[in-house]
Amino acid sequence: MKAAYSTAAPSSKIYRDAMTGEVTSLPDIDVSKLQIEKIANPKTIPPSNTLRFGHTFSDHMLIIPWNSGSGWGAPTIKPYGPLTLDPSAVCFHYAPQLFEGMKAYRDSEGNVRLFRPDMNMARMNRTAERAALPTFDGQSMVELIRRLVVLDQNWIPQEPGYSLYIRPTLIGTQASLGVGASSDALLYVICSPVGPYFKNGFKPVKLLATSKNVRAWPGGTGAFKLGANYVQGVKPQHEAAEKGYDQNLWLFGEGEELTEVGTMNLFIVVRNDAGETELITPPLGDMILPGVVRDSILNLARDPPEWLKEQLPENFKVTERRITMPELAKLAEEGRVVESFGSGTACIIASISCVNWREKDITIPVEADGSGAIATVLRNAIEAVQLGREEHPWSIVC
Repeated sequence: MKAAYSTAAPSSKIYRDAMTGEVTSLPDIDVSKLQIEKIANPKTIPPSNTLRFGHTFSDHMLIIPWNSGSGWGAPTIKPYGPLTLDPSAVCFHYAPQLFEGMKAYRDSEGNVRLFRPDMNMARMNRTAERAALPTFDGQSMVELIRRLVVLDQNWIPQEPGYSLYIRPTLIGTQASLGVGASSDALLYVICSPVGPYFKNGFKPVKLLATSKNVRAWPGGTGAFKLGANYVQGVKPQHEAAEKGYDQNLWLFGEGEELTEVGTMNLFIVVRNDAGETELITPPLGDMILPGVVRDSILNLARDPPEWLKEQLPENFKVTERRITMPELAKLAEEGRVVESFGSGTACIIASISCVNWREKDITIPVEADGSGAIATVLRNAIEAVQLGREEHPWSIVC
């Protein structure tokens, strides 16, 4: 299989010490230094129908250490296993930790494909910079992930709808107590075979709109994929489940501005004042994570390829703008909400059938199969690209 990106060693990277301000040049990730230690006794791959998301892991992992004095060390692919960290490692105390979520797919010809990995690496670098952790050459990292996936490609299930979930993670590992930029870090990647998000057909989600708990705020870190952004949503998620709802719809401010759905980006389809079918999503900023699927939906909807154009409504408008809960409630009351859905790597697109706001359920239309019509078209389009059924530069053959 051919490399998707150049394997040439990248140049050194310029860093500014967070404490002293001193500028230094340190080695970036160097693919040519990759060391591979294959597992002696490969694990038994479980039947696909027994897989639970994130509970089964492939034979190998990728690890790359970093130090503020020596830069990125040699990448190593080695058998999957525990990490050894000091109890005082800063990741346990001050949360310098971040991750990405991406997938590898097997197409009908048996090829392994990655979907827009450059987007994941760009977002990971933005998050690393925000967390005062080291950045890296994205193309080199994609190449290393490609090699890990090729090595463990037997873990990609053959059945339709299954894939290999890839979790790149970056943590601060300096062994000391004290808040500051970590002098040591570890970048590692693990892989997990996963099944379809909706195993028994599409199931629309019911939302509890809440402004009691706030996921993100202006000037905060909601637009970055930090581990700390997720733990704060666990208790509100349990509270929503106790009331019979699947996820929280996060509202912000006195105007109750719509932001995200649980851990997904939010989309709403309405009939606007001009009679157009309008796809609305909140704009990026401090509070909205720039999702890879979100960006894919917007690009396909705004500039659809020929094979997709006829499947979308006529006079289809795509808008990134602020929308509030009172506006959504008014549109629903007027019968102008066509459908709504959330988007993310795990589910691609999940339709929404209900929003509870101020103790009242607002019904959102879905089709008989549990999905909205436009959600189905866009989901199918993204899957067609991911699986190589439609040629597109977003799908990278490993």
